[in-house]
Amino acid sequence: MRINQLTFTRFLAAISIVIFHYGKKSFLFNNSIVGFVFDNADVCVSYFFILSGFVMMIAYSNKEEISAKEYFTNRFARIYPLYFFAIFIMFLLQVRTNELDISGVFLNVLMIQSWIPGKILSVNGPGWSLSVEFVFYAIFPFMFNKCFNRFKIKHIYLYIISFWVLSQLVFQILYYLYADISVTAKDFIMYNPILHINEFLIGNLAGFIFIKKLQFKKANYDFLILTFVGLIVLSLKFSIGKIFHNGLLAPLFISLIILISLNNGIITKLFQQKLFVFLGEISFGIYILQYPVYSIFSAYSLNKYFHLTDPTLVFFIRLIILIIASSLAYIYVEKPLQNKIKTRNKAASVIENPV
Repeated sequence: MRINQLTFTRFLAAISIVIFHYGKKSFLFNNSIVGFVFDNADVCVSYFFILSGFVMMIAYSNKEEISAKEYFTNRFARIYPLYFFAIFIMFLLQVRTNELDISGVFLNVLMIQSWIPGKILSVNGPGWSLSVEFVFYAIFPFMFNKCFNRFKIKHIYLYIISFWVLSQLVFQILYYLYADISVTAKDFIMYNPILHINEFLIGNLAGFIFIKKLQFKKANYDFLILTFVGLIVLSLKFSIGKIFHNGLLAPLFISLIILISLNNGIITKLFQQKLFVFLGEISFGIYILQYPVYSIFSAYSLNKYFHLTDPTLVFFIRLIILIIASSLAYIYVEKPLQNKIKTRNKAASVIENPV
């Protein structure tokens, strides 16, 4: 099952994160009207984690059991080629500037940097979330084969929701008690995969509910979608000191994901347009290549060589370059390598299991 209208939401989330990192000097994003949204746009990483859990459950909903070899090969093909490509670019840039971080490169290549305080944002900062996703991918076959396909539905609800609630309490307590003590403590609290597993699992649960109970309840939910978008914005506006970094907004995100999945209104018709679906497809590139691209085309270099100083103009020039680079990477790196790896995997499966 593929839900095309969800794909474009990945693009919107990725662009919001790019603005969070690089666009807040622009008057468009740094003002009293929308500034608070982009000051908190890192919450979109939490959206990615929840959406990942939802989509994974949808993708494997027609299987009775997941084959570990096929599953891990497909996951590797999906994320690692472009992820490694981004690391390689940053490696070359570090060599050129004599700032090579050997240990950081090693940890990033192995996708374990999110476990090591002080190295979490090394080499290619956004890659930390892929290090967390790697843990999600590792536990999903077990959760699917041993839990979702064997436990009673009411028990699945109880266990995952209880784990989510416990995770929120632990995270908020740890943050307020220890985040200001040291950088190491804050790194562990904010980025450690253990404290983010709840987001993936709650996304799995949402996908499970969607498949079992909701997938045929399609209707025009445009108004409800806009309502939940408004609730998310209000939550960011009036956060009352809460940190949304590890899934506190999951009830709103899940509601939004399910409504968009079921919607047949104008929003869905718009999001299903080929251009918007394509933008969603390149969202991974936009996210993982943002630091390499913005490092190559720095604000300093644009000022030095082209005398561009306006923060808004500089941001959008770099954003256009990022979108073009992500499109080319998707067409010439991401998709070809995905297809090649998957083709080899299928060929190997035929050899191992001849008819």
